[in-house]
Amino acid sequence: MVCGGDVRSMVLQLGIAIRFGTFNKGLSLQQHLNCIRIPSIAHFPNRGFKTITRVMDDNSSMPRVATPVLDIMGFPSGAWKSSEDGRLSCGYSSFRGKRVTMEDFYDIKTSKIDGRLVSLFGIFDGHGGSRAAEYLKEHLFDNLLKHPKFLKDTKSAISETYQQTDADFLDYEKDTFRDDGSTASTAVLVDNHLYVANVGDSRTIISKAGKAIALSEDHKPNRSDERKRIENAGGVVMWAGTWRVGGVLAMSRAFGNRMLKPFVVAEPEIQDQEIDEETELLVLASDGLWDVVPNDDAVSLVRTEEEAETAARKLTEAAFTRGSADNITCIVVRFNHEKAYPVNSDKADPASSSQHE
Repeated sequence: MVCGGDVRSMVLQLGIAIRFGTFNKGLSLQQHLNCIRIPSIAHFPNRGFKTITRVMDDNSSMPRVATPVLDIMGFPSGAWKSSEDGRLSCGYSSFRGKRVTMEDFYDIKTSKIDGRLVSLFGIFDGHGGSRAAEYLKEHLFDNLLKHPKFLKDTKSAISETYQQTDADFLDYEKDTFRDDGSTASTAVLVDNHLYVANVGDSRTIISKAGKAIALSEDHKPNRSDERKRIENAGGVVMWAGTWRVGGVLAMSRAFGNRMLKPFVVAEPEIQDQEIDEETELLVLASDGLWDVVPNDDAVSLVRTEEEAETAARKLTEAAFTRGSADNITCIVVRFNHEKAYPVNSDKADPASSSQHE
């Protein structure tokens, strides 16, 4: 008996074969269907797709939001443009890929605080379950915007918020038997100043005058500084198919993972820089993309795309066709330098400002 999910899986795979030229015209449709494995690339679980849709719906300050759609390729995607000043456009795409469950989440928010424009973009890649990643989507940016030093000392506010949100999650889950975790790679744009914070092996890059520049470094246990930090804390890094903390986790920093504290921490590494006229675009993605698409390739694939949503979908498709074995989620942000960036040197206390709209 073939269930509805199996039918959707077969249709999806057939669409992929047609799109990428692997459809053999010498075979009948039935012969092609006979060659399709079940289960394989299935549709998104209902819960995951609804959550993705809600990410956009909950942020009423985001103008011109396109409702995510699920096309024949199975890539939910969407876009928005900042109508107030027109300086940004953003596209996103997310795909379960070859995983049994979808554990990627993302969040996009815009705010105006004391007359200053703030945009926040985040990729959260869960492991061992989806709860940690979902918790970050629901709380991390809200916590950051409420931080009393958000505008005065943004880097400190990001670092403190990351670690406090990790502690809050562990407390929230203290009575459960789960021990899932999540990466977080976020980009916070305050006027024309960009702050990129990273925990785990999701990654953020920019394209500057056509050159890919990584604004985060993957937290892998075999990184010499990370290995030293783990061993100094009493932990061990060992080979188990790949380098893992305690032979378990293939990344050295993450939210959650209670059983691996204090070796696996949620303290972010943060890079910041001004957005200038050479800065073309920003790409955030889970490791399902970066495992098979190098930084330079990512820039080459999307640099000429005028629409950010098309660019994000192109990256997701490229990762899948190159054999990514993981969930694939990415956000592409394009900068429109024909629009002026506001300049505001005031350091007013954000505690007195309005919350994100």
